[in-house]
Amino acid sequence: MRPFDANGNFHPDTGGMSELRRRAVRGAGVTVFSQGVSLAVHIVATVILARLLLPADFGVVAMVAAFSLLLTSFAGFTEAVLQRSEMDRLLASNLFWISISIGVFLTIGFAVSGPLMVRFYGDPRVVWIAVALSFQIFLSSTSILHLALLKRAMRFSLVSANDIVARTAAVVVSVSLAFAGWGYWALVAGVLAYPLSRSIGAWYLCRWVPSLPRRAEGTVVAMRFAINVYGRFSIEYLAQNMDNVLVGWRFGAQPLGFYKKAYDLFALPANQLVRPLSDVAVSGLSRLKENPDQYKRYFLRALAVTALVGMGIGANLTLVGHDVIRLLLGPRWAQSGRIFTLLGPGIGLMFLYATHGWIHLSIGTADRFFRWGILELAVTGLLFILGLSWGPEGIAAAWTVSFGILTIPAFWYAGKPIQFGTAPLVATVWKYVLASALAGSVSALLIHTFQPFVTVSGSLGAFVRIAVDSTLFMALYLAGVVLLHGGLAPLNRVGRLLREMVLSQGLQKPAPAGAGIGRPASPAVFTLPKEETSATAGR
Repeated sequence: MRPFDANGNFHPDTGGMSELRRRAVRGAGVTVFSQGVSLAVHIVATVILARLLLPADFGVVAMVAAFSLLLTSFAGFTEAVLQRSEMDRLLASNLFWISISIGVFLTIGFAVSGPLMVRFYGDPRVVWIAVALSFQIFLSSTSILHLALLKRAMRFSLVSANDIVARTAAVVVSVSLAFAGWGYWALVAGVLAYPLSRSIGAWYLCRWVPSLPRRAEGTVVAMRFAINVYGRFSIEYLAQNMDNVLVGWRFGAQPLGFYKKAYDLFALPANQLVRPLSDVAVSGLSRLKENPDQYKRYFLRALAVTALVGMGIGANLTLVGHDVIRLLLGPRWAQSGRIFTLLGPGIGLMFLYATHGWIHLSIGTADRFFRWGILELAVTGLLFILGLSWGPEGIAAAWTVSFGILTIPAFWYAGKPIQFGTAPLVATVWKYVLASALAGSVSALLIHTFQPFVTVSGSLGAFVRIAVDSTLFMALYLAGVVLLHGGLAPLNRVGRLLREMVLSQGLQKPAPAGAGIGRPASPAVFTLPKEETSATAGR
């Protein structure tokens, strides 16, 4: 894609409302499909690396990555590009050089911080890991504007393909080096391979070479917006990684390794679905902010689908998560399964909570988003400190409680500038919450009653239990949804959406001249302490 015309204006256009909706649905379809592929890559990597490396190997890398990832995401630049009504070459070039400058500064600063982390953790290995991972910061800064321009043009198929290639490259590097006996350095190499591959792909797909920085209208406004978003992201990131830091500091590398794998499964559904769709949602909703009624209607429809999927996945994984960990990682990771049992109930709430950020970013209230993050950090941090006495299990329970406390107030605060109260939001989701709670409770009772009679053990037993328990729960959950809604309307809505996603891939209309998405030119997640996050996800 060539994002700018001869006059330097951003020329890919999404057309009218019907075309906007079609491309948003298409982008969602491509993103969901690509995340399915990424999930398959993630599972393969997890299965192999969990058997080649020790829990302590994952833990020592997580100690350092807990700090480095805060500096690699450059949250705010993407959102500034997506949210602005106008974008030109000069403004994009200025933002590019600002991001590069920040990347160089943070790379040097993080490289020399290793001795401080040694003193904090008491583990001398982290000093050289910090030096190596510092290059991840600079590599990430080189692709942020190119990827943002692709997303603004709603070329999500290109973005998704590039991400799959980058994640696959990271897996190949890590697995190869793990087989060669590199230990935790195999994970470090995979972390570096991901941003390097992604940056190469971004420059190839977005055919744009930034010009030298010059005075350009909108630079200060865009930077102010980006700073607010990054401030919100930084606070959110501290909340999300405070658990890693506390567990590593209080209990050491091995318990952190167990905890990290449990958290990876906890965050995986939202990372695979809600977070990747956030760019699609913000890009689409930003174009509806001048039409409040249509904006609210589209958001509630998206929220209903998110609730149906999220509450089902969350309750189901709570029932079978310990067996999923046993099947994928092996019996020596049983402690991760026990930790996950306390994380699982928060998955559905995490799906819902993540969408409140779509409101802030699409209507341009990044400053309010930042202020909400301060409250979020305070509540979550207090719960972590209270849970620390109960070990990693107490930290896991604190996550679930925090989402329960924050979700409704978060929607109230996000929707206040556009008079979007919580009543329609609660009315949209409560039936899905109740259906998942009832189906989960009945399934747990039946499983507890009849599972002792199942004699199959080992990995095969775990697989059988996952299949049987998941089938039982999903049947009860879907039946509860139908009964509470008085019909098949929710399922039909999801079915229509899925059909549109699939059909839009094969029946894409050629874009009219001058109104197209641009003329065509002819995670590694498994190693990170948390899945790489985007501020658009809301948490």
